[in-house]
Amino acid sequence: MVNLTPNPSYSVNLRIELPNRSGTLANVTNAIASEGGSFGQISLIESTLKITQREITVNASSAEHAEKIVDAVKALEDVKLISVSDRTFDLHKNGKITVESRIPITSQADLAMAYTPGVGRICRAIADDPDLVYSLTIKGNTVAVVTDGSAVLGLGNLGPEAALPVMEGKAMLFKQFAGIDAFPICLDTQDTEEIIKAVKQIAPVFGGVNLEDIAAPRCFEIEARLRQELKIPVFHDDQHGTAIVTLAALINALKLVNKSFDSVRIVINGAGAAGLAIASLLQKAGAATIWICDSKGIISKNRTDLNSQKLAYAVSATGTLADAMEGADIFLGVSAPGVVTREMVKSMAKNPIVFAMANPIPEIQPELIINDVAVMATGRSDYPNQINNVLAFPGVFRGALDCRARTITDNMYLEAAKAIASLVSIHQLDKEHIVPSVFDPRVSSAVAGAVQHAARTEGIAAQ
Repeated sequence: MVNLTPNPSYSVNLRIELPNRSGTLANVTNAIASEGGSFGQISLIESTLKITQREITVNASSAEHAEKIVDAVKALEDVKLISVSDRTFDLHKNGKITVESRIPITSQADLAMAYTPGVGRICRAIADDPDLVYSLTIKGNTVAVVTDGSAVLGLGNLGPEAALPVMEGKAMLFKQFAGIDAFPICLDTQDTEEIIKAVKQIAPVFGGVNLEDIAAPRCFEIEARLRQELKIPVFHDDQHGTAIVTLAALINALKLVNKSFDSVRIVINGAGAAGLAIASLLQKAGAATIWICDSKGIISKNRTDLNSQKLAYAVSATGTLADAMEGADIFLGVSAPGVVTREMVKSMAKNPIVFAMANPIPEIQPELIINDVAVMATGRSDYPNQINNVLAFPGVFRGALDCRARTITDNMYLEAAKAIASLVSIHQLDKEHIVPSVFDPRVSSAVAGAVQHAARTEGIAAQ
């Protein structure tokens, strides 16, 4: 494994005091550079005839790397390290979201209308016509982001409290990219029936439910049951958000290598929620040959340890991941760091496509195979072609909420993926640009429009 690229998720602010003479700042920057730190902003805080104080932002590749950078600065003569702060921890202090009133209460009249007694008229109106809850409350623009903390990012079963920062972040993205008010719901149970019961009980408040970081295979049953038992859209982003963006990226990557879904052999490493959802959506998009691997190798019909979800994708082939990749056109990794070697990639078919999406450390570092692949993508923001779910889920829910869709369907996923892919024009398309930027303002509206059109075509839109 090569070292990860320094990035803002491991950035620190160093406040230093040093003599006000030529060359002292250069000593500091040289020490940081010698440890492989990447500079951000350097700010002058105070300057006198004798001393200067500066704040330096430095990106590192890990917490251990950040400590080495700090130690290098501490070791310098005539340099006083006043403080060190972790920028990521600073950002999360006191949480990342708040609840604010949309309407200011500045008079007795405002209070009488917003709360008692005037609010009673609204309550009676909704009781008489329940559909009014969508126009007279927050329900029509609100999503519950629900987790049990059993599969937090790639970190495992950390529990509901440790999952809360992720759910807060998700709520921020809903607001930033789609104007949707989302709220984190971290449940203190990992019992399937209890989770289903809890979500059903809070559903009257929300126009949709985004399931997040729930371990497989329970996540499959939870989503399926909630879709059956609720009349609002339910979407497991780890499955379908990943699948939508992966399909969008593959649509464009295949254009670059002049191949089609029905002619390629696809290898997916990782048979959890994301891997199986990707396989399902790719089949619906026309992919004819998909081999899925888990930690024991190819999902083969000869194996006796497969659950029903894996068995549905079993093939006659047997062997290891290396065996599966030999001659394959596409590798999609949603698994673990470092499981792919350069030799495995070089054994693939001509002009291979490799999406190494394990996060934060990919299945193989892009630097190792830069000259061996036609297209490379990862889940990281510091490499080209980031496969990021934020391209999908805000627009999916924006569209579903706007047309009051009762559920979210496979056809909506397909149309959302096509909409994302279409935003990269033929003139922009190249091996380092197969998906639009997450900050492209067209993405959410394009996905929302595609989802609404699909919902109306399928007859599941209420308006």
